[in-house]
Amino acid sequence: MPMIPPEIILQVEKFISGQQKFAAAVSCTSPVGGGCINRAFCLEAGETKYFLKWNDAGKYPGMFEAEAKGLKLLRDAGVIKIPRVFRTETAGTYSFILMEWIEQGSRKSSFWNDFGKSLAHLHSHTQEQFGLDHDNYIGSLSQSNRQCGSWIEFFMHERIEPQWKLAVNTGKLADLPIGQLANLERILPEIIPDEKPALLHGDLWNGNFLVDTEGAACLIDPAVYYGHREMDLAMTKLFGGFDPEFYRSYQAEFPLEKGFESRLDIHNLYPLLVHVNLFGGGYVQQVKNILSRF
Repeated sequence: MPMIPPEIILQVEKFISGQQKFAAAVSCTSPVGGGCINRAFCLEAGETKYFLKWNDAGKYPGMFEAEAKGLKLLRDAGVIKIPRVFRTETAGTYSFILMEWIEQGSRKSSFWNDFGKSLAHLHSHTQEQFGLDHDNYIGSLSQSNRQCGSWIEFFMHERIEPQWKLAVNTGKLADLPIGQLANLERILPEIIPDEKPALLHGDLWNGNFLVDTEGAACLIDPAVYYGHREMDLAMTKLFGGFDPEFYRSYQAEFPLEKGFESRLDIHNLYPLLVHVNLFGGGYVQQVKNILSRF
């Protein structure tokens, strides 16, 4: 199996053998597409399939450990399917995460209704402050989660400013005046409704959920933190949106304050800035168009 480094195969087989109490060999591997950051494979040992992601150990320090923590937070909420994480480890010059393999199926008739309701229940999990007790990643970019008592403070200083500075330093937003950020921060308290911190997936677009064999949603690839719940919902609309039934179901379970649609662009400044830093292109103009209103 030349495509997966032998150091990783050795560690995976050692772990699985310890769990099963007998020697287990990886018998089959196949690449999994869809990701552009890490290499991913489905592998089989005995009669069980696993999902494996790996990368050079020094490339994204702590990425897999942070992903495992985020998935555990979401899974512990007990309201929506989340894959189990079996192991994060370093093997030679590589780091990897070994997870439950989610066999995919077709959406059941109540898929969007159930998905909206489950996300509403996830967002009902709260804590005292916005942020998290550890930093993590969104895509391949580090995400600071320094905790704050105010959503506006957290949004501006832990979400918008770091991405803004990165974009300016790399020349992607060099001609955009910094005063627009100050203007935005000044008026946000009049626009964004006060809410308790909500447990967020953090990167919720239509590429970050699967449909399992029971026809239900399973969330993957999170960028977890406690934030304003409209952030998750706004991002679902960024790349085409989810089915209208999803939003009706969410609204029935956990109603939003009036005017959510008018706040979408503000919430989506963060993922758009992330995309500016990752891909540039048309995302730059989208950011400029939003900020030109402030």
